[in-house]
Amino acid sequence: MKLVTTEQMRAIDRRAIDELGIPGVELMENAGKGIAAFVRDTIFGGRVSGKRVAIFAGAGNNGGDGYVIARWLDSWGAVAHLFLLVDRAKIQGDALTNLERLKQTSVEISGADQLPDVEELGDYDLLVDAIFGTGFRGEVREPQGSTIERMNNSGVPILAVDTPSGVDVDARRVAGVAVTASYTATLALPKLGHFFHPIRGYCGQIEVIDIGIPDEAVAAEGILTTLVTPELVRKWIPARRLDSHKGDSGKLFIVAGSVGLTGAATLAAESAMRAGAGLVKVGIPESLNDILEAKLTEAMTRPLPELKKPRCLALRSLGVILEEMKSADALCIGPGLGRHHETRELVKRLLRKLDRPAVLDADGLFPFSGEPDELSNCRAQLVLTPHIGEFARLTGRSTDEIEGNRIELLREYAAAIGKTVLLKGSPTLIANADGEVYLSPTGNPGMATGGSGDVLSGVIAALLAYRVEPTSAAAAGAYLHGLAGDLAASESGIFGMIAGDICSCLPEAFLDILE
Repeated sequence: MKLVTTEQMRAIDRRAIDELGIPGVELMENAGKGIAAFVRDTIFGGRVSGKRVAIFAGAGNNGGDGYVIARWLDSWGAVAHLFLLVDRAKIQGDALTNLERLKQTSVEISGADQLPDVEELGDYDLLVDAIFGTGFRGEVREPQGSTIERMNNSGVPILAVDTPSGVDVDARRVAGVAVTASYTATLALPKLGHFFHPIRGYCGQIEVIDIGIPDEAVAAEGILTTLVTPELVRKWIPARRLDSHKGDSGKLFIVAGSVGLTGAATLAAESAMRAGAGLVKVGIPESLNDILEAKLTEAMTRPLPELKKPRCLALRSLGVILEEMKSADALCIGPGLGRHHETRELVKRLLRKLDRPAVLDADGLFPFSGEPDELSNCRAQLVLTPHIGEFARLTGRSTDEIEGNRIELLREYAAAIGKTVLLKGSPTLIANADGEVYLSPTGNPGMATGGSGDVLSGVIAALLAYRVEPTSAAAAGAYLHGLAGDLAASESGIFGMIAGDICSCLPEAFLDILE
């Protein structure tokens, strides 16, 4: 499902109306009816008769959608009360057509001078925000400002039409008061800004409403940003054959660990097993092998030559790793490796000889700070998984610059090195060499805990070993990792959750999506 900016959505609407001949009033009808059906079926569980709904509406298309919602809820037996926050004389076009249609209904219509107070709003079952649309900029004025404050303070669930009123979707900014919605019913396509903070915190549950925009109107816009959905994840991950054996499920070799960081290697290995890898072997500094064997049951280990005093991988490990690579379907390089200069050189030389898909994470990224040519010259398919600090080192950009321009800079870097790059964060973004960007909507603040990234690396590496294409493996892995985090949060809460909880919930996440 494509993610759009306000400008892109306007262009799609114009194309549908002007070039494909779909009347604007028909799109408005589809929008209002679709939202009303969502209210009936999802919010009210199919029992809409007698429910009291207050609709707060402006004069534009967003207000027009609200008028249609009121009409359909009324037709299904709800008690719908429309509050117009503008002078009726300012209402024109398709919105005016739908306001006139309300004369044939029992919908009560009141003006801005009859707005209910907070206590009176408490008598309603749902409040509908149809005040401003996605084109809103600046700060909310009166009487809309005080109305929004009353809505937010009422304790009644709020449904926002297309976007919560008062938020600037494209700038991802809230300058003053804004609706804090329980649900946002966004029209035709999800809006990119809805998935970034602070806007995400105002949207509640996001539901996309089909309003009848033809596929060709969307395709003509050439949108390269996509929302990862369960449907996409199911499409990307092939089903296992009934006669599969462990070798068919993917053989993964993990290059990881140093003194004090065996936990990273452990989490990556366990997560890869939980994500379906058939065989996992961990290459670990030889003096740490006994520790890892005690921690791991299902995964195998391979002691590797080390530097004795710092207890990290030595350059002479390269030959052993290359030998292990011959029997592996994919590699995971980096969790807990440490940053000793000889280990960094080992990683560089390994990449020059790498001929298997690989995840490059954590300390495996450090040797390539400011050296994109080392990555672009690697003949293997790579998935890089930096957090924002690591991405800053890789690109030479400041973290502030990246935060303000995450999609564009990620797209630029992935194209420059010709690899798939996953930028961790909220939301997690994945870009590839073709300029495509995927956004994963899953996850929660509880995942900001040590080891969470190692779990992600293990999941993606397992999918690579299962022969999933790198960008698909990264996007599916991010979605499943975030979903496992959401499941863990529902059990443990966001404060007590640890990375092992995310790992433990991976089977349930896969079950939810694939079974």
